[in-house]
Amino acid sequence: MLYFIGLGLGDAKYITVKGLEIVRQCSRVYLEDYTSILWYKDVDEATTHSDLVLRALNAGIQYHVIHNASIMNAVGCCGLQTVSIVFWTDTWRPESFYDKIKKNRDMGLHTLCLLPIPYLSRGRNIYEPPRYMTFAQAAEQLLEILQNQRDRDTVCVGLAQIRAEVQTIHSGTLQELMSCDLGGPLHSMIISGHLHSLEVDMLKLFSGPEGLKTLKMTDSSTYVS
Repeated sequence: MLYFIGLGLGDAKYITVKGLEIVRQCSRVYLEDYTSILWYKDVDEATTHSDLVLRALNAGIQYHVIHNASIMNAVGCCGLQTVSIVFWTDTWRPESFYDKIKKNRDMGLHTLCLLPIPYLSRGRNIYEPPRYMTFAQAAEQLLEILQNQRDRDTVCVGLAQIRAEVQTIHSGTLQELMSCDLGGPLHSMIISGHLHSLEVDMLKLFSGPEGLKTLKMTDSSTYVS
């Protein structure tokens, strides 16, 4: 088993309890310092780690990721917003979230969409029953907005309960994933832009046999859907 253990944003003391437990059980421990140094971890490590995951699987070695805080979530402290898909009601069906997704798509950029956990009725001091938006519900709302078949074939990623033991990841077209059950909360959605060949190799780990058939190459290392 190959473990990828996040060290967090600071020094070695930022490792999680879970991560430290596994480090103590491992026969060999390597400190990855190609993309970051121990006391400064604000550089994106996804490409390097994706390559290591694919090499491990090709060698018949399973892997687990032990997550930690990173610049990808801590950057929220600056106050800038992400894209959130809201629950529609009979009288309130905003589409502004789609405008942001489309702008990113037009530039070839991926979009992370956070799915809501509403607890207060809009405009009233009445708390709603506990519920959360599933990937399928978000996909259904997006498909209602879309006007052509090409956009329905956009490659997306559905994520649920992102932690090592129980997390679920599926990739495929928006139309295909609308019927996919990702299990319990919380769910998130990523809508792809232009994909590097390494990203495509990673998404193949989470797709069905037909899940990425809509991808087309635009050059030697770039795919679009």
